[in-house]
Amino acid sequence: MKLTPSAAIASPCQHNQRGLSVLFQSSSVTTAAFSSGLSRLGAGMHGAPVASPSAAGSPPLLPRGRSPCFAVSAGHGQNLVTEDVTVVEGDVATISCRVKNSDDSVIQLLNPNRQTIYFRDFRPLKDSRFQLVNFSNSELRVSLTNVSISDEGRYFCQLYTDPPQEIYTTITVLVPPRNLVIDIEKETAVEGEEIELNCTAMASRPATTIRWFKGNKELTGKSEVERWSDMYTVTSQLLLKVGREDDGVPVICLVDHPAVKDLQTQRYLEVMYKPQVRVSQNYPLQGLTREGEPLELTCTAFGKPQPTDMRWLRVDDEMPQHVVVSGSNLLISNLNKTDNGTYRCEASNAVGKSHADYMLFVYDSRAGEDGAIRSVDHAVVGGVVAVVVFAMLCLLIILGRYFARHKGTYFTHEAKGADDAADADTAIINAEGGQNNSEEKKEYFI
Repeated sequence: MKLTPSAAIASPCQHNQRGLSVLFQSSSVTTAAFSSGLSRLGAGMHGAPVASPSAAGSPPLLPRGRSPCFAVSAGHGQNLVTEDVTVVEGDVATISCRVKNSDDSVIQLLNPNRQTIYFRDFRPLKDSRFQLVNFSNSELRVSLTNVSISDEGRYFCQLYTDPPQEIYTTITVLVPPRNLVIDIEKETAVEGEEIELNCTAMASRPATTIRWFKGNKELTGKSEVERWSDMYTVTSQLLLKVGREDDGVPVICLVDHPAVKDLQTQRYLEVMYKPQVRVSQNYPLQGLTREGEPLELTCTAFGKPQPTDMRWLRVDDEMPQHVVVSGSNLLISNLNKTDNGTYRCEASNAVGKSHADYMLFVYDSRAGEDGAIRSVDHAVVGGVVAVVVFAMLCLLIILGRYFARHKGTYFTHEAKGADDAADADTAIINAEGGQNNSEEKKEYFI
C-alpha cells in the first residue's frame, strides 16, 4: 500500500487536446457539485464527455468511468487506509477504502486504468462483477467476483479533502497448476536399471515447486521453468535406479503452490527381477541324514515374472538313478554313501536365472546314537557327583559344630581347682572328684 505521487496522478490529464491543464483542488469540490455531476455522469456513460455546469467550482464530467485528477500531498496527515489483496483466480477479492478520521468527504474507488468503479455508493463502471459491500462516511468496501488475471494491478482509493488524498492497493491473482502429469521412460523396468521420470505442472502463477517422493522417502529432482505470457510451466526430472524392492512402490509428484494444497499425482513402479531361490529340507525335519533313511527336499522360487522353468541337478556329477524329481521336490527314499554331494535347484524367467545349493553328507545308520547315550551318562554322573559333594559339605559342617561345643566343656572341667595350686600335681589332687578323678584325667591325657 503506497501513496501515489502528485505528479503521477496529475500526469494523465495535465494537458487535454485543447492544450488545457486541469488540476482540481478539493476546496472547489462540494457535495452539491458532485450530486449535480452524478446526473450528468449517468447521461454521458456511453458517449462523449458531458460539458461541466456553468457554476463556478463544479468539476467537469469525464468519459465513462474516468476520474478527475488529484494533487495529493503526502505530508498533511494521510487519512486513507487500505490493504493489498491476494486472491486465487475465480475467487472473490474485497477492496476496502477506509478513512481514519472522517469529515464526510467523498470517497471513490478507481481501477488500474483509473476508471471510476464506485463514486460514493454509485457505480459508474458497467461491470456487474463489482458489488458494493459497505458504504459509509468512513469506508467504501467493494467486492470483485470471478477474479481473472486481467483484474490484477493497482486499485486507487481517493478522498476529496483539502488537499485531496489518494492511496492504492494491489490485487495479486494466483493461478494454480491446470494439469499435473508424470511421464515415465519405461512402463516396466528391470532391476538395476536407471529410469527417468518427468513431472509437469502447467500454466501456474507464480511458478510451482515440485517435490518427489518414493513411498515416504523424499527424493531430489531437477526442475526447469518456462514462462508463457504471464503463466509458468515447471518440469521436474527424476533419475531413479530401481531394484526388486521398488516393485509396486508409488512414486509421487507433489506441488507446493500458494493457490492450492495437497495437489499431487503418482505412478506405481513395475520392476522385473530374476528369481530368488531357496531349498528347504522336509524330511528328516532335523538331525542327521543317515544311511538307509529317506530325504525329501523342496525348492521354492519367487521372481517377476514368476519362474516357469525349474530343475534339479547334481553339481560335478550325474544325478543318481534312484533319485525321484517331481516338479520342485527331490526325493531319495534310501540314502547311501554314494549320494553324497551338492544338489542344486535352478529357476529362470525372462529376466535371468538363479540357483540355490544343498550339500548332502550321508552318515552311518547309527551315527549320533552313541553320542546321545554318552551325553545321557555324563548328565547322570554329574548329578550324582553334585549330590555327594553337597552331602559331604553338610556332614563337615555338623561335625565341626559338635567338636567345637565339646572341646569347650573339657577345658572348663580341666580348669576347676587349679587356680590356687602351686604346681600341676597339687592342681590335680585339688580337682573336683579327688584322686580318682585325677587319675582318670591322667589316663585321659595318656
